[in-house]
Amino acid sequence: MEEELKCPVCGSLFREPIILPCSHNVCLPCARTIAVQTPESEQHLPPLLHSRGPAPPAAAAAPGAGPGAAAGSAACLDSESAAGGGGGDHADKLSLHSETDSGYGSYTPSLKSPNGVRVLPLVPAPPGAAAAPRGAGPASSSLTCPQCHRSASLDQRGLRGFQRNRLLEAIVQRYQQGRAAAAAAAKCQLCDRSPPEPAAVLCEQCEVLYCAACQLRCHPARGPFAKHRLVPPPAHPGAPGGGGDGGGGKGAGGGRKLPTCAEHDLENYSMYCVSCRSPVCYQCLEEGKHNKHDVKALGAMWKQHKAQLSQALNGVSDKAKEAKEFLVQLKNLLQQIQENGLDYEACLVAQCDALVDALTRQKAKLLTKVTKEREHKLKVVWDQINHCTLKLRQSTGLMEYCLEVIKENDPSGFLQISDALIKRVQVSQEQWVKGALEPKVSAEFDLTLDSEPLLQSIHQLDFIQMKLPPVPLLQLEKCCTRNNSVTLAWRMPPLSHNPVEGYILELDDGDGGQFREVYVGKETLCTIDGLHFNSTYNARVKAFNSSGVGPYSKTVILQTSDVAWFTFDPSSAHRDIVLSNDNQTATCNSYDDRVVLGTAAFSKGVHYWELHVDRYDNHPDPAFGIARINVVKDMMLGKDDKAWAMYVDNNRSWFMHCNSHTNRTEGGVSKGATVGVLLDLNKHNLTFYINGQQQGPPAFENIEGVFMPALSLNRNVQVTLHTGLEVPQSVKQPKLPNN
Repeated sequence: MEEELKCPVCGSLFREPIILPCSHNVCLPCARTIAVQTPESEQHLPPLLHSRGPAPPAAAAAPGAGPGAAAGSAACLDSESAAGGGGGDHADKLSLHSETDSGYGSYTPSLKSPNGVRVLPLVPAPPGAAAAPRGAGPASSSLTCPQCHRSASLDQRGLRGFQRNRLLEAIVQRYQQGRAAAAAAAKCQLCDRSPPEPAAVLCEQCEVLYCAACQLRCHPARGPFAKHRLVPPPAHPGAPGGGGDGGGGKGAGGGRKLPTCAEHDLENYSMYCVSCRSPVCYQCLEEGKHNKHDVKALGAMWKQHKAQLSQALNGVSDKAKEAKEFLVQLKNLLQQIQENGLDYEACLVAQCDALVDALTRQKAKLLTKVTKEREHKLKVVWDQINHCTLKLRQSTGLMEYCLEVIKENDPSGFLQISDALIKRVQVSQEQWVKGALEPKVSAEFDLTLDSEPLLQSIHQLDFIQMKLPPVPLLQLEKCCTRNNSVTLAWRMPPLSHNPVEGYILELDDGDGGQFREVYVGKETLCTIDGLHFNSTYNARVKAFNSSGVGPYSKTVILQTSDVAWFTFDPSSAHRDIVLSNDNQTATCNSYDDRVVLGTAAFSKGVHYWELHVDRYDNHPDPAFGIARINVVKDMMLGKDDKAWAMYVDNNRSWFMHCNSHTNRTEGGVSKGATVGVLLDLNKHNLTFYINGQQQGPPAFENIEGVFMPALSLNRNVQVTLHTGLEVPQSVKQPKLPNN
């Protein structure tokens, strides 16, 4: 709370706080220091604004302020003294002029307040101008709020025109008393005495309590400690809040004195001006500027504003509670991040070590291959050396033997062995063929290790998301059913960083059967059409990415409509069909029969709809019934094998399928008649009604598949479709067919 009790200008606890028009507070002495005088206004003031009393000296400024502060204080005090001068209404507020507007742009401010607001000195009179009379105050002054920087002009009353914040003043006094009591119990933290001396000051930078002696010895106000701020010891958390009268004095009963009106000293506040948002007395209402304002009882407004403040505090308290929970969540998040970081570091080290181990094992395999290749080459060369050495020794021996034979002079002996010897020499020569004197292997190793892809992979080694996607969250507020269609929406949970490549939506058969995939894609909204009416479907969704398929979401239960709401389908109707009334009324441009289908498709359940005959001219034969989606649309309904219909004129009706006419029944239609169609796919039959009475027996039985409402008509007929009807409970006896 201490921050709320400090002046934004001086940074100390409020002294005589006043309320600015922007609802912020500032000390009265600080308000005097930051008051800004408009320079040029001194030359243009009307005489009625000058003070009648003598101007106070500049020394009356706040203690410690510079010359500019004194000037500002003098300006404010002069403005206050002008309150008794009886200025007019037009002088209640004076506008604030900039330095450029005033013509004194070169005039340098003499003081800056702690919040950076500049204070202009008094403007000297131009040379040759008549001297202002003694006691004439400055023409116009204003205050700039140090918090919201809004300017407030001072009227002739000066700073006395701002209300004193007595409530804040009382709270500050109680706080000071409580802090003084706590300070008396606070002990010096550096004393070597036992017990320690009471603390006299607290250094806000060092956060150490000092007694007077220790402060002079350990924390002198010079050197590096010169900029440290020494404040009284803070209130102990267990210290009492202080008592007293809150600065307002005490009455006879020990309570606080009732505040008196700033305009009328002898009157107490008893009413509240809603327009001016300030308390007023009765005299203000009778003769002041509040006589025509909206005024309410002070006690009632006090209770009302207390209730409003309490309500607002409840909201702030809820937000503060949420903020505390959020802080706990953030602290838990810090711990989780720390733990997850260590886990990821350990995982990274393990993965890198595994890569190093794999590379080491592969290195050993490659070295083994090199060793085998080297040993093979050495063996081949040694074998070739041994073979060549043997051949060379044999050839050398043969050569020496032949030389010795040639040396002999016995012709008959020479000729006995010469043929055989010549053949041996020739054979020996043929052994040294071209490839025999070439090495069978080279000294080079035909092994090349391509490490570039591995180096690139190592350089590109980075974190990728290997986790499965989380569970999708079904957005129930966006899931809905309409007729036999269901719409589902989902999203990924917040703070989910796992990539998602798509979703898989699964739906059961509406009868508690197995789930089947109905959608696979990247969208998060899907509508499934063509379901059974009056059925309950279970749906679930899961996400997938390159790592695999994530877990299923929660299962949502969807109930399709009990009865069907549909219209005629303009997209599949014959081009001669004319639709109106939001596709609920149909007629035709041709004298030939043309077919139009409904927008609903039925494969299960019991469904009933009616068609009202709006126009019936020249006794045409409209046909009503059901059909497949691919029915022929340029002839009467029922002439092909894709439709089951009843066609009727003004006297009788027939059932028709595959151009086969059966069950002629008396009773026709006219303008205003109603034809009902009952499709019971549980019993697999089709029944017709005219004006609420069953027309003949059930028209068709043993029908299965998917059917759409159908109608054929020409330009002499106009009908209107009525859907969403309850299935008839009481059925009248059917008319007997006339064969």
